[in-house]
Amino acid sequence: MRGGMAASSERIVLGPLVAAVDQGTSSTRFLVFNAKTAELLSHHQVEIKQSFPKEGWVEEDPKEILQSVYECMDRTCEKLTQLNIDISNIKAIGVTNQRETTLVWDKETGEPLYNAIVWLDLRTQSTVERLINKTPGRNKNHLKHKTGLPISTYFSAVKLRWLMDNVPEVHKAVLSHRAMFGTVDSWIIWCLTGGKKGGVHCTDVTNASRTMLFNIHTLAWDPDLCKYFDIPMEILPSVRSSSEIYGLMKICSSLKSGSLTGIPISGCLGDQSAALVGQMCFQDGQAKNTYGTGCFLLRNTGTKPVMSDHGLLTTVAYKLGRDKPAFYALEGSVAIAGAVVRWLKDNLGIIHADTDLEKLAAAVGTSYGCYFVPAFSGLYAPYWEPSARGIICGLTQFTNRSHLAFAALEAVCFQVRELMDAMNQDSGIPLSQLQVDGGMTSNRLLMQLQADILCIPVVKPSMPETTALGAAMAAGAAEGVSVWSLSPEDLTEVTSEKFDPQINPEESEFRYARWKKAVQKSMNWETTEPLSNGSEEPSIFCSVPLGFYILGSMFMLIGAKYIAGLK
Repeated sequence: MRGGMAASSERIVLGPLVAAVDQGTSSTRFLVFNAKTAELLSHHQVEIKQSFPKEGWVEEDPKEILQSVYECMDRTCEKLTQLNIDISNIKAIGVTNQRETTLVWDKETGEPLYNAIVWLDLRTQSTVERLINKTPGRNKNHLKHKTGLPISTYFSAVKLRWLMDNVPEVHKAVLSHRAMFGTVDSWIIWCLTGGKKGGVHCTDVTNASRTMLFNIHTLAWDPDLCKYFDIPMEILPSVRSSSEIYGLMKICSSLKSGSLTGIPISGCLGDQSAALVGQMCFQDGQAKNTYGTGCFLLRNTGTKPVMSDHGLLTTVAYKLGRDKPAFYALEGSVAIAGAVVRWLKDNLGIIHADTDLEKLAAAVGTSYGCYFVPAFSGLYAPYWEPSARGIICGLTQFTNRSHLAFAALEAVCFQVRELMDAMNQDSGIPLSQLQVDGGMTSNRLLMQLQADILCIPVVKPSMPETTALGAAMAAGAAEGVSVWSLSPEDLTEVTSEKFDPQINPEESEFRYARWKKAVQKSMNWETTEPLSNGSEEPSIFCSVPLGFYILGSMFMLIGAKYIAGLK
């Protein structure tokens, strides 16, 4: 905030404000921006619990997600009141969300029919392999000409198919025409605009383009794709642009956020598209990389979709108005980035807080030849290899937890390097610098490592909440709101910090080559062979589980420490 908590007399005359709901994989935030200066005035954040009912399964509670939105709104409204900022100055609300995560609910009761299946979830691997085996030449890119996507566990269609096949409540609701499908944006907008009492069932083009049911050329649900996955089109939300009034807020007057009732929800973008807008990458060739639970590198390709020959996705970047053209992007997606920090903390207990990782890694300044491939959910771009699993290799008796912490940070950077190489090959024009955002960018060691491994400067904005900013910009610019100008001459110049490479390119290339070798060793780890007990249900996890391998690695580390202590 400018000058910290400025005097309340200054705050009273701020002019129009725009808010954003940012519902991510690990947390929910509600943020309020000044529409004229893009200054962040206040926000609140609540963590979201993830559940892992079986190995490879990742779920979240839709009711908890919704409750977290209300809590963040309430607490932010409280903070605004304390700052003497008039909540009635909020003129619009945008929504941005974790993409692909799949929900089904009953439109008559408003109740979710199952937990949200998170984008990282692997339960559909056998379904994906079965679908690929049916295609001519067993081609995972069979639907790419329409969707821009490979057939993968990542996207919503196979998750929805699993829900329809395996959850009786979902199956019954579909047959009785009571089911509604949506990604997280659809669930939030439907609930905030009235829910079972007239809630608006919609999504935007960016979220729709991540389902494998959407034709990115016609910008509509595709009947052939729906038939391919055997999904009735009546359960799908209506598809709208990323910037238009979808409906008005309806919140219980007893809540502190009840005063938000009547404010239009007028912006909606999947989180990575929102970050692209928030980083103001409106020109063909501009790119940004977001470090969240996963890692996502997007490059604006203009108004024509560009198909990748190097394992990247083609996705809708944004469509900022009903009558405005859609812009497209090439995207490199990595499943595990910030999630590796959570794993080191929650599963191994190597660190007690996220911030400990930087200190631990900085204590040694090297991985000492240790390489960590965190393929917990298989490998995403550029490999699209669901059989891969996480490995730690290059261990010696000298390796300790600090080296492992450093290797974890390097793993994030090496994965981004793979994305950037693929993107440079597809576009033919190498990136000269990388714009970054997301929670992990507060780790200065990570940012320096990233510059060293990419051999180009890394540029980080001083205001890290670019995802929420993008949703607020789309909401404020919507027709009927028009309090935020997206004209190039009106966009606020963002202050930033630059990290220049500090090692020679030869060393960077040597470490990157070793990383590529480690990636190859992580491949073809899992199979989907049927269970030996004769059950027809295939098991995703038939080989040695990842946990056993990691425990073995950790015992080696502990043993090495013990032997060293005996000397």
